[in-house]
Amino acid sequence: MNKSLTAFKVRGQLDKFLGIFSPHFSVPERGFIGEVLYGLQAGRDVKLSCIGRALDEEIELKETVERLGRNLRKEGLGERLNEVLASEGARHIGKGTVISVDGSDIQKPYARSMPYLATVRDGSGGGLGPGYNCLAAVACESGGRRIVPLHLRLWSCEAEGFLSENAEIFAAVEAISAKAGGRGIYAVDRGGDRGRLFDYFAEKGLDYVVRLVGDRNLIWRKKPALAEKLAAKCRMLHAETLRRETREGEKVYEIEFGAMAVKLPGREQALRLVVVRGFGERPMMLLTTLAATDSRQSLWQVVEAYLTRWRVEDSIRFIKQSYRLEDIRLMDYTRLGNMMSLVLAAAYFSAVWLGKSLRQEILVGNLTRISKRLFGVAEFHYYAIADGISALLRRYGAWNRRRPPPTPDPTPELPLFSSA
Repeated sequence: MNKSLTAFKVRGQLDKFLGIFSPHFSVPERGFIGEVLYGLQAGRDVKLSCIGRALDEEIELKETVERLGRNLRKEGLGERLNEVLASEGARHIGKGTVISVDGSDIQKPYARSMPYLATVRDGSGGGLGPGYNCLAAVACESGGRRIVPLHLRLWSCEAEGFLSENAEIFAAVEAISAKAGGRGIYAVDRGGDRGRLFDYFAEKGLDYVVRLVGDRNLIWRKKPALAEKLAAKCRMLHAETLRRETREGEKVYEIEFGAMAVKLPGREQALRLVVVRGFGERPMMLLTTLAATDSRQSLWQVVEAYLTRWRVEDSIRFIKQSYRLEDIRLMDYTRLGNMMSLVLAAAYFSAVWLGKSLRQEILVGNLTRISKRLFGVAEFHYYAIADGISALLRRYGAWNRRRPPPTPDPTPELPLFSSA
């Protein structure tokens, strides 16, 4: 395998990817987007100094960083990037595609001077600390492996003009559903168990699977009841064995599931409460517009749609770790938001763009081999792709190099003199 040629092909695919932004951005803006995406892929670090080093320009690094910082402050850049990526990603969304909307956080315990720092809950540690909230949306076929990053936005409840967390969720769903024509099944964890979100989904006519908290009030057989009370009496109809790869190894779950016809108080929409046992001491309760019957296929569609969120959790972790997102150090709120959208574009390029044709799948295979993973390529192979891109671009690539490397002459050179 010619690694220089592979690096050139990756660089060429990045140029083609930048073409989707042509109708929406000026030539200088596209040049800036290309610089940052190249720097993120090569340097795998969100800091402007690391992006600048990866560009390796023939000027002082300080000048490169200052130029990147000026361009990054452009108002509306992130919103336009998110819109283009949502439109591009909507092509991969079918009626049964799961679109997981999930909140996350960026912890900044030592960044006292960063703008609009708020108190946020650490999703991994569980404690509270200074930082920012962020909202991600990722599409994946139910039970599938391929992810499509659709939305990534940073927000702070301390920022000027902030409305609410609900408004952030509504804006993300509206942007995606408008591009996808209402297709897809929206999967939301327990944080989505809120009346205003249910009303929003019903108003827009969108299908959803939302995990409930135990004290959610429901109407069953025309009588009010708590979700946990209904779950306790729900009859289990089907069983399944599941396996999940984790950091500690493979986990096996023996689950069983059933369903009940319910409604939300004060609403006439017919819904289903799908109850799943086997993931813990308490049953998992899923409220959904799906599951019209009690058949195994109908109920499994709901369970599988929610479990697809496991891949989404992996996706958010991949985005954070691959570009060191929690190490972001920008001192301007507009720059912070724009950088999040650029990170989304970088993740979309490596996760979606490089695998959309057979020829590019061969390129992806080369990238995963170049990554030199210690224990092979795991099922969630996007880390290996990101490692391979970075290794190639850092050693064989250059942002300003657009010509292919010279092809070696296949004919071996003959010695000028015989040794005889």
